[in-house]
Parts: sequence; structure tokens; C-alpha cells
Amino acid sequence: MNDQQFQLALEDCSLAPADFNHAAHVRAAYLYLTQGDFGWALDRIRLAIQRYATTIGHAGKYHETMTVAFAALVRQHIHERGCAQDWPSFAAANPELFDAELLTRFYSPDQLASPLARRVFLLPEPQAPRPSKSRRADTSALS
Repeated sequence: MNDQQFQLALEDCSLAPADFNHAAHVRAAYLYLTQGDFGWALDRIRLAIQRYATTIGHAGKYHETMTVAFAALVRQHIHERGCAQDWPSFAAANPELFDAELLTRFYSPDQLASPLARRVFLLPEPQAPRPSKSRRADTSALS
């Protein structure tokens, strides 16, 4: 299925539920983000996912924090690495985006599982600073 067919199937809710896995969510984000600015794309991503979830009987599965956070990560990758010539090229160049657990690098499991995180976008909770592996004191400025 090409990008136009995929996007149309998502928007008209004819995409098979088995075909809307995590990779398909990332693909949808990529497609919308390459068509407009972040705000416009996020509105389209949100609307498409919510409509699709409602149509297939899973309205309660929509997760605002995950949607916004993944859209931001995809946007960051587009700006850092380029949008590539097409979806397959972008996907091949950005395999870390397909790790469904990627957000656990930024969010605690409890925060992501919260009802509030489903309804509104939450920033990651601050975590205690972790000492770096090479945490030697720089004494050069003391002499």
C-alpha cells in the first residue's frame, strides 16, 4: 500500500485493525509531518487516530501523551536526519522510532499509564540527576 492509499485508508477508517500497529502510527506521523507544520500535522494525526479508534470500537485506547511525544520525536528525526525521499527510506534510517518502548526513556511507566496522560499531553516528570559514567571533577579551572 503506497503512502496515499495508507493515509486515505486511515482517514476513512477502512484500514484493517491488524494493519494499524506501532509502525503504522509512526508512518502516519511521518506522512502528516512532511505535509505541514507541527501544529497542523498534530491536529491531523490526533483526529485520524481518534476517529479510527472510535470506528473500530476502541475510543478509550487513544493516548494523547504518546501521540504528541511520538509526533515530536518523528519531527525531530525529520529535522536532524532529513525526511528522506520516501517512507521506506525514512523508516530504514530511523529504526529506533519503531521501538514501542521508546517513550520509557523519557517517561516512567506510572506516568504513561495514568488516566491524565491519556487525556492531555504531559511533559516527562523530572528524574533525579544520574551521575555520568565519566564524572571526574574538572580541576583545570581551579589552578
